[in-house]
Amino acid sequence: MTGDQRCAEDVLQDAFIIAFKELGKLKAAENFGGWLRRIVINECIRYCKQAVQWKHELLHENTEPAEEAGDWWAGLDLETVHKAIKQLPEGCRQVFVLYVLEDYTHRDIAQSMGISESTSKSQYQRARQLLKQYINTLMAIHG
Repeated sequence: MTGDQRCAEDVLQDAFIIAFKELGKLKAAENFGGWLRRIVINECIRYCKQAVQWKHELLHENTEPAEEAGDWWAGLDLETVHKAIKQLPEGCRQVFVLYVLEDYTHRDIAQSMGISESTSKSQYQRARQLLKQYINTLMAIHG
């Protein structure tokens, strides 16, 4: 989500510090994984809000997303997908990661990031477009 390994490492360290401090609030040990995951995601969002001034890169903010065309990236190797995701602009990348990889709803993303639900949907659609373009370009170059 941060787009930079060093920043991601810093965010992860901050998340572990928060988890350590808040460990007494965890009620059931079996919930630890999900609890820690939520802390890490919230720290990523906090970092991104501080580090990046949100820029609306939208064509039509109120446009509903197009019908899902399935997981077109499913057949690609993980390294290619990871490289493509890292190429996305900040807002698109954050929304894409939260929606696709972390299984957040657009409502949850909007609330977490302080944006509208339609902005989340639009950023997701833009991310999909940019990923397809990037991957198609890679495929054309590498045959």
